[in-house]
Amino acid sequence: MKLKISNETSLLKSVVLGRPSIGNIPLLCETYDATSFESVLNNNYPKESDVRKEMDSFEDILNKYGVKVYKPSCLRNCNQIFARDIAFVINEFIINPNIISNRLLEKVAYKYIYQQIPFEKIYNLPPNAFIEGGDVILYNDIIFVGVYNKKDFDFIKTARTNMRGYNFLKELFPNKQFIPLGLKKDDKNSLNGALHLDCAFMPIANNKAIVCKDAFLNKKNYYSIVEVFGEDNIFKISKEEQAQLNSNVLSLSPSVVVSEKRFNRLNNHLENEWGLKVEKVAYSEVAKMGGLFRCSTIPLEREENNESAKL
Repeated sequence: MKLKISNETSLLKSVVLGRPSIGNIPLLCETYDATSFESVLNNNYPKESDVRKEMDSFEDILNKYGVKVYKPSCLRNCNQIFARDIAFVINEFIINPNIISNRLLEKVAYKYIYQQIPFEKIYNLPPNAFIEGGDVILYNDIIFVGVYNKKDFDFIKTARTNMRGYNFLKELFPNKQFIPLGLKKDDKNSLNGALHLDCAFMPIANNKAIVCKDAFLNKKNYYSIVEVFGEDNIFKISKEEQAQLNSNVLSLSPSVVVSEKRFNRLNNHLENEWGLKVEKVAYSEVAKMGGLFRCSTIPLEREENNESAKL
């Protein structure tokens, strides 16, 4: 299995897609993100049949563009949709992170994938260094990492990446420029925090980005992104759009992106202002559990030459 990922937008060649299995509907106290909490509270947690239909449609788009799709092994009574946090790839290496304890069972399903990767290409995080793939965003020589560094980290379910995880990742890739971005957190209200960095920020095309300014702990975090992309290259989303996961798109190339079909303002801008091809997929049932397209996938290989990646 070949690994090569250095950004979020080059031509996608292979990917792990989560399975449309939601397990048992959690009790309110068993939820571990604000959106799922709200879905259970409002009695509109999705049905597995609806989730399967949406994920099958997403897989059809991946197949349409010639992306090789891998899937984790099937586990009983386990939510296996959001693959992104179980592992992630940087350059030619796959990172096996320490994740929230509620999701440890999911790792078992990725054993056969790790068996196809040389041992020296697998990095395991040390104890107490926490990081999840949704908090790691690649932009060639720059790596943005969403972090939560307050003392109550161990008591906030939506706090997934700490400074120990950030610093360990920084040591692994000394030639990369790392930019930590502090995220607001809230376990019960999706308007008041972001579960992961990719729920608030995402590079698009070759030099543009989707950003929710209100999701960050301070203005400095937001302006760190502006310094890289430039104000004119940023599409700003509101905290309501952030809660709907507008930024959690998946680029298939610099010119093609998969987005939720309900995101009219975003999709119109991507198509009409930035000239992108937007593959619109219904994913509103999956969204009720706190993630969309990027959350559902682990890109394994992307084409390095952006020019040849245009579709």
